[in-house]
Amino acid sequence: MTPMKEDYLKIIFELGGKSKKISNKQIAMGLNIAAGSVTEMVTKLVEEGLAKHTPYAGISLTEEGIQIAEIMVRKHRMWETFLVEKLNYKLSEVDSDAEVLEHVTSDHLLDSLDKFLGYPTHCPHGGVIPDKEGNYQEDSHTLLADVKEGATVKVDRFIDNHELLNYLDEIDLDIGDRIHVVHHAPFEGPTTVKLLDNESPTDERQISYKAAHYVFVQED
Repeated sequence: MTPMKEDYLKIIFELGGKSKKISNKQIAMGLNIAAGSVTEMVTKLVEEGLAKHTPYAGISLTEEGIQIAEIMVRKHRMWETFLVEKLNYKLSEVDSDAEVLEHVTSDHLLDSLDKFLGYPTHCPHGGVIPDKEGNYQEDSHTLLADVKEGATVKVDRFIDNHELLNYLDEIDLDIGDRIHVVHHAPFEGPTTVKLLDNESPTDERQISYKAAHYVFVQED
């Protein structure tokens, strides 16, 4: 399997494609590629039995696709944890190196890395790490963009995307932040949120439309 196919399976998995339909637009945004180029790869994944596509609804993973995605996610997020915890990488720096390392990681190396890190269950940007037997607690799949105005939620995880992580670092939004959703601007405008745990009671952030679709939250 090519690294590109593996990357598609990973992003579909991250976006919730184990149990729901993911659009081509979501995949394109997550991989920073043109939406038109997604169709061809989606067709290949369906032909190989790794995904199933429903017209006008989206794509989800088959059991075989899920199994491959879980393995790749485990490798990628384990290396991210190592790079951040042991080599002091910034969160926004880890994706490219973890991407290289995951594709050359043997099962023995992965098991050794898991033991060395103390069997972590989540990576630094909040994503779940399946254990050796494939067990894990399901990620949150509630998008900040879908939270009703006036609701209070906690930031649970970010999509593993270099551009996104740099952006969130710049606006100082972190895993675990409690936020009050003030307003979703129309026509793909930003989402305004208020950070509740900061000293300033008026500490507001404007989060871009694209980023709001790759920040996952939980009810507070």
